[in-house]
Amino acid sequence: MGTDLREHYQKIKGILISILVLNWAVALAKIVYGLLSSCSSITADGVHSFADGASNIIGLIGVNFACRPSDADHPYGHRKYETFFSLCIAGLLGIACFHLIEEGIRRLHHPVVPEIGAAGFVVMGITLLMNILVMKFEMKKGRLLQSDILISDAMHTKTDIFISLSVIATLVLIKSGFTILDPIVTIVIALLIAHAAYEIVRSSSKILCDTAVIVDIKKITDIVLSIEGVKTCHKIRTRGRPDDIYVDLHVQVNPGMHIDKAHHISNLIEDAIKKEIPEVSDVVVHMEPAEKV
Repeated sequence: MGTDLREHYQKIKGILISILVLNWAVALAKIVYGLLSSCSSITADGVHSFADGASNIIGLIGVNFACRPSDADHPYGHRKYETFFSLCIAGLLGIACFHLIEEGIRRLHHPVVPEIGAAGFVVMGITLLMNILVMKFEMKKGRLLQSDILISDAMHTKTDIFISLSVIATLVLIKSGFTILDPIVTIVIALLIAHAAYEIVRSSSKILCDTAVIVDIKKITDIVLSIEGVKTCHKIRTRGRPDDIYVDLHVQVNPGMHIDKAHHISNLIEDAIKKEIPEVSDVVVHMEPAEKV
């Protein structure tokens, strides 16, 4: 299990490093052109892309903690660190959101006329294409590896796509003389970033607050009742991450059953649940005597 866990997180690390390089290349192109052209919406988009790269670094730190095996102080392992560090990504987005709103409001009170040329459309077009490819790749890998970090980062990058589209539309309108739209779009971008941060916090908090992972407990009930000797199954609880689920439940067996037989049934239940639901890491079975009719 320890080797599999290290290999799992090694794959995630490789993806994050590759995307980090791409994100910062995109960010540098946007920020440099945005500053040279005095276009705050392009600069804001570049800051958001730079935050994408910073979130990759946070992700790498989180993965280094999450890949550690269980120990005496962490008997359930360290995988929730990945979820915790996804909240750090949300915090980074929140900071970027605040600064962009501040910049947008400042530009509304002190307008600056951007100098938009063909290069602006080329920069935004190329970076938009890169963002689409990165988002699709990262989301696919995140779902495949069931990684909170990769999925959160892909959601972050997804906002870049919508933001870049809005910036391109803004560039067209600025060329037509609607310069006031530049700071307005900057503020809209900030609100989109805030929404992405909220979605990350919402999904991560469910895991950290032990929200039930398996909502349809009938699936578990059916598995348990298929084991010979089990009379009833109740008080089913699940928690953890989608790829690291912990289950505890109560089953009733014949009151006269020998403890060895009850222990054997408990092992059968655990094996059956893990076989049918591979994401389950641990099952705790509470044995009870069935009520006599």
